[in-house]
Amino acid sequence: MEAVEREPAPTVAAVVPAAGSGRRLGGHGAKALVRLAGRPLLLHAVGDLEASRSVTAIVVVAHPDQVGATADLIAAAGFVKVAAVVPGGATRQASVALGLAALPPGAGYVAVHDAARPLAGRELLDELLAQLVAAVPNGAAGVVPGAPVTDTVRRVDADQRSLGIVDREQLRAIQTPQLFERSVLEEAHRRAASAGVEATDEAALVEWAGHTVRVVPGPVENLKITTALDLAVAEAIVARRQAIAHDSPGQAIGGDQAPGGSAAAGTGTAGGGGAAAGGGSP
Repeated sequence: MEAVEREPAPTVAAVVPAAGSGRRLGGHGAKALVRLAGRPLLLHAVGDLEASRSVTAIVVVAHPDQVGATADLIAAAGFVKVAAVVPGGATRQASVALGLAALPPGAGYVAVHDAARPLAGRELLDELLAQLVAAVPNGAAGVVPGAPVTDTVRRVDADQRSLGIVDREQLRAIQTPQLFERSVLEEAHRRAASAGVEATDEAALVEWAGHTVRVVPGPVENLKITTALDLAVAEAIVARRQAIAHDSPGQAIGGDQAPGGSAAAGTGTAGGGGAAAGGGSP
């Protein structure tokens, strides 16, 4: 009987923008080096990518003043998938473009995951990849996680007069990691650089370039750490996860621990159908 050749499993290269400052956190220097549960935010985010079955290479885009310190931190953590640590640019988009340029060849998909989102969990990217592989034949070039907006949202005019309530059923708070066909994302960045276009995130950039992006349910705990309150909430989430792991020693929280990885609970996944896309920065 003739053996049937299997297609190779799809693989992902990841860019981690980590060049932002921590001014709104009350600190100085790189926000990615602010500590959560005793460890820098960056190590939590990279640890989740390191633990992903589909990720083959990671490039960290560091604050220009902290490239050496960031590289030392990554090396000490024992990450084996980090291919390079490069300095960031003047904007987030410029930083991602520099990260893309530093990625090794091979992977057909690229994920962009902010260092300021340390609680995504180690299974999320693999779930997003399954969603994107299934969606590509239907015309999608990217998949991004988004959480439902639970607050009442109103539009206001320049004088702050209410213009009515926005239907939040059509809104999603967009998160990272954001996952795309590599060729599509690279071309979108090239075109945007030539046209002088700046987008809030990669999903907006890919949509501007004429491609379809699907929004799928993201974990509610996948917070972006921007303020001291965000950090306090994240500390509480990590403490709860650690308590669950302590009470269930035979059950790994979010999968086996990778070098430097965060103990991410599998609460809220990227599974399920697509959701209506909404505005907002990841």
